[in-house]
Amino acid sequence: MDSPSPSNTLDRIRTAARAGQLLAPAAENLEAFLAAGLPAWASESIAELVSRGAWPELNDRFYRYLEFGTGGMRGRTIGAVPAKAETGTVGRLGSPEHAAVGSNMLNDFTLVRAVVGLFRYVRKDLERRSVAERPKLVIAYDVRHFSAHFCDLAASAWLRLGGEAFIFQEPRPTPQLSYSVRWLKAHAGVVITASHNPPHDNGFKAYFRDGAQVVPPDDTGIVAEVNAVPLGELGAFLEKDLTGVTRLGREADDAYLCVAEQAAIDTEVFSAVKLRVALTNLHGTGGVHAPTLLLHEGCEVIQVRDQVAFDPRFPTVKSPNPENAEALARAVELAEREACDVVLATDPDCDRMGCAVRERSGKMQLLTGNQVGALLADYRLMKLKQLGWIPKGGSPRACIIKTFVTTPLQDAIGHAHGVKVINTLTGFKWIAAKMRGYEEKLCAAMGPGFDYDGTGLRERARLHLERGTFFVFGTEESYGYLPNDSLRDKDGNAACLMFAEVCAWVKGRGLTVPEQLDSLYVAHGFHLEGVINLYYEGASGNAKIRQILDTYRSSPPKGFGGVAVTRFEDFGRQVFHDDDGEKIPKQDLYLVTLANGYRFAARGSGTEPKMKFYLFARQEVASAAELPGVKAAVGSELDRLKGAIEADAKARAES
Repeated sequence: MDSPSPSNTLDRIRTAARAGQLLAPAAENLEAFLAAGLPAWASESIAELVSRGAWPELNDRFYRYLEFGTGGMRGRTIGAVPAKAETGTVGRLGSPEHAAVGSNMLNDFTLVRAVVGLFRYVRKDLERRSVAERPKLVIAYDVRHFSAHFCDLAASAWLRLGGEAFIFQEPRPTPQLSYSVRWLKAHAGVVITASHNPPHDNGFKAYFRDGAQVVPPDDTGIVAEVNAVPLGELGAFLEKDLTGVTRLGREADDAYLCVAEQAAIDTEVFSAVKLRVALTNLHGTGGVHAPTLLLHEGCEVIQVRDQVAFDPRFPTVKSPNPENAEALARAVELAEREACDVVLATDPDCDRMGCAVRERSGKMQLLTGNQVGALLADYRLMKLKQLGWIPKGGSPRACIIKTFVTTPLQDAIGHAHGVKVINTLTGFKWIAAKMRGYEEKLCAAMGPGFDYDGTGLRERARLHLERGTFFVFGTEESYGYLPNDSLRDKDGNAACLMFAEVCAWVKGRGLTVPEQLDSLYVAHGFHLEGVINLYYEGASGNAKIRQILDTYRSSPPKGFGGVAVTRFEDFGRQVFHDDDGEKIPKQDLYLVTLANGYRFAARGSGTEPKMKFYLFARQEVASAAELPGVKAAVGSELDRLKGAIEADAKARAES
C-alpha cells in the first residue's frame, strides 16, 4: 500500500480539525512539523497515523510542546499507538529504531530544540556576566530507551553551536551529574532520565551552573529561548558528530565517590555491628556506586541478582519506583531469606531511595519517605551536636530544608533540636535554590577569592554558623534526601549510606528501626501521612487536572466527611514567606486545614500526568503504651477523609 501523499495528509488533518476530531493546537503543530523538512521516517509516521484516523493519539502527541516542570521536561518516547516507520528495527532490549514523532513527545526534534534553547540562554548568561568562555555542558544519562542516543545527540548539537561538551561513557546517576557540574565548573548540565516513570517515558533534566535544577528566572528564560527555536533549524543538528566531545571516566567517578562517602558522619557506628544489606538498583544506575559506598563502610551487601543488569524495560517490576511495595518485593524476599537488617532500593537514575527494615518480630516493614526523612533528620542533628559541628542547644543559623508536602514531624524534630526549618515548594530544585542563596551570602561575606567548594565540609559548617546559614539536611516526602551542599540534588547513593548508618546505630543500641521511629512519635506526637494520586493521561487528562486546580481556587472546599475546612491557603494567589523571610514563588498549590487538625496539600504533578493530594494527620501520645491505639484510630480517620477528598476531586474533574 502506497504512503498517502503530503497534500492528502494535510487535507485529512484540516478536515479532522474542522470536524473536532483534532484539537486546534494539535492540527497547527502537525502542519508545522510536516513543513519543517523532517526525516522520511518521521513524515511517514505522521502520514500513517493520519491515514489510520488515530486522532486521540495525534492529539496526545501534538496538542502542545513539552514544558519544563518541577523535574524539567519529560514525555513519552514510545507512542501508545506506534507507527511502523518509527518502530523500525527493534533493538535487543526492546527499543524502537526511532523515538516517536510529536511536539509533546521526547524525541530527536524536541530534544535538539531544548538543547539549542539552553545553549542560547547560557551564552546570554555568560555575556551578561562578562564571562569570556565557551558554554560548557555536562551530560549524563540513565538506562532508558534512547537515553544514550539522546546524550550523544545533545552533545553533538552543543558542539555544533560552539560549546564544550562532556559526557559519561556509561549510564551514571543524576546526583553524580549535579556534582560534576560543580567539579568541572560547567555552565550547565543535563541528565537524560525520566526517573521512576514508566518504561515508555524519558526526560531532559536541565541544571544550571550551581549544579541544581533550574528555577525562575532561569527556567522561564530557557523556555522562552526554546520556544523561539524554529522547527526548520533542527535539521542541521539531527546527524551526530562526537568529534571533540570529552568523555568522562574513572576520575569523574572517584571525585563523586569522595563526596558521596561524606554522607556518613560517624563511621564508628559501622564498626560496632555487622550490618547486612539487601540492595536492589531496579535495573538502574544505583548499581554503579551504592554497593561500593556500603562495602567501604564494612556493610555486608547482598544484591538482587535479577535486578542488577541495566534494562530499559524494567522487566521484573510493574514500576521502577522504590515508593511502591511491589518494586521492593524481591529485595524483601532476599532479606527474609538471608536475614538482612535492611532493604535499600534506588530508582533508575538513583536520586531516590526506598527501604524496608526488620521489626522486633523478625518481619520486614516498609518505611515511607516521610518516616525515613524524620529518622535521618533526628539522627543527623543529634550526631552533629555530639561531634561538635553545631552547638548542643542548636542554632538559628543551622537549618534543615523540606517541602510543604513533607511531614510536619520533621518541623517538630528540627525545632526540638533548636534549628531552623525551611519549607519550600514541591521539587528538590527549590531546596537547592535555598542552598544557592546560602552559598552566595557566605561568599559575599568572605570576600573575593574565597573558594567555596575547595573549603572542607567541617570548615564550611563553622563559617556558615558564624556568618550565614549551615545546611544540615534536605528532604522531600517522595524519597529524596541530601546530606550536605557539595551537590545540589537528592542523592540515592548518599541516602543508602546515610540510612545504613542510622540502621547500624540503632542495631548497636539493641533496638529496631520501627522502635526508634516510635520513640519519635512519643516525643513529638504520632504523625501519619497519606497520598492520593489521580492519573489523567493525554490532552483530555491535562484538562481534567486543570479543572480540579481551577475549581479549588474558584470554589474552595468547605468540608470533607463531616469535618469542616478551617483554613484554605492558595499559593497561587496569596503571598507567603519562608522562615528566612524570603517570598515563596507563586504555584498552583493549596494547603487545606480541617477542624480536627488534619491537613492536606493539593497540586498537579510537574513530572507525571496526575493530580496529587498529600494528607497529614497528627495526634498527641501520652505514653508508649498508648501508641498502638492512637495509630489505629488515626489510620481509620485518615482513610475515611482520604475517600471523601478523592471523591470530591473526581467530581471536580468531571464538572
